[in-house]
Amino acid sequence: MAHELNSILTVTEFGKLLQALREKGYEIIGPTMRDGAIVYDQLETIDDLPAGWSDEQEPGHYRLHQRRDGALFRYAVSAQSWKKYLHPANIRLWSASKENGAFRILNNEPVRKNKYAFVGVRSCDLEAIAILDRVLLEDRQQDPIYAARRDGVFIVAVQCIHSVSTCFCGSMGTGPQAKGAFDLALTEIVGSGEHRFLVQVGSDAGREVLSPLACRKASQDDERLAYEAISHAAATQTRHIDSDCIRELLYSKFDHPYWDRVAERCLSCANCTLVCPTCFCTTVEDTSDISGNHAERWRRQDSCFTLEFSHIHGGNVRSSAKSRYRQWMTHKLASWIDQFGSSGCVGCGRCITWCPVGIDITQELAAIRGKDENANS
Repeated sequence: MAHELNSILTVTEFGKLLQALREKGYEIIGPTMRDGAIVYDQLETIDDLPAGWSDEQEPGHYRLHQRRDGALFRYAVSAQSWKKYLHPANIRLWSASKENGAFRILNNEPVRKNKYAFVGVRSCDLEAIAILDRVLLEDRQQDPIYAARRDGVFIVAVQCIHSVSTCFCGSMGTGPQAKGAFDLALTEIVGSGEHRFLVQVGSDAGREVLSPLACRKASQDDERLAYEAISHAAATQTRHIDSDCIRELLYSKFDHPYWDRVAERCLSCANCTLVCPTCFCTTVEDTSDISGNHAERWRRQDSCFTLEFSHIHGGNVRSSAKSRYRQWMTHKLASWIDQFGSSGCVGCGRCITWCPVGIDITQELAAIRGKDENANS
């Protein structure tokens, strides 16, 4: 359906929106503040949101600071992504116990009672969810765990009005304005009279949830302020990726000497893949108790930066940090296109912020392209 951009929702009515979603049986997941960071967790009321808090992010640096405007969503992205709920890091595939001399399979992953409602989804993460849909739902083999968790998710997107120094979604065509599949999209308007949200309806489900609430028609001034806020977030982005012929570039630079320079700094800690909203690699682990009477099989998040990930019969095919970093970046920006029809990067900048040594994918690519020989020197 065509998106609508014509309603204003007050903060009080937004609180009622959360209540309406809960009454419809949704488990509401959204941003909250814990341990000095904004994380995604279960929300009970509007008071759980990080009101008045914003973030500063730089390579290898993340800090929160308090604002006076009481904005609920004036931050960039959390270290976590919605992958936490759609493609969890640890899933028990099955467990079995020994009874009467034989093993009996007890259960698979528990069936969830409620559907998710994701509140506060940014444009880059909307694109990331679409990429995971392509990989885990629409490829030759569907992931049933992802399919069950993804089914019926209600998405409340929030337009970005604040960019940090590590954001580069603008150059990837994934933001900062949400254009993907959402049920409702909110643009927060603060610092200009009443604290309010401009609401865009993106689905029949969104219209149904919104209809009982006390909305008013957006004025031209409301729409102007919302547009200016999103435009400001785009204009303040300083990092970018030149995606012109990027696939061919990386394939032709397999032996580029700059890979060695990156490897000198890379710790192979896998932080970049753990925080990435589209990395989906897993391994399978079997465990048993000391008595031998109980066994479990778990699917756990894995990374191409771990040695065991690329271990095959006869040895490890990527034994160096150079080969592992090259594999990650080339897959993300080049071979992903061959596999799934698009880049695997959405420009969220998480890999830059949460790299302990501040390796910056935008600078590394520029250096390989020959446009920034001083990158990370």
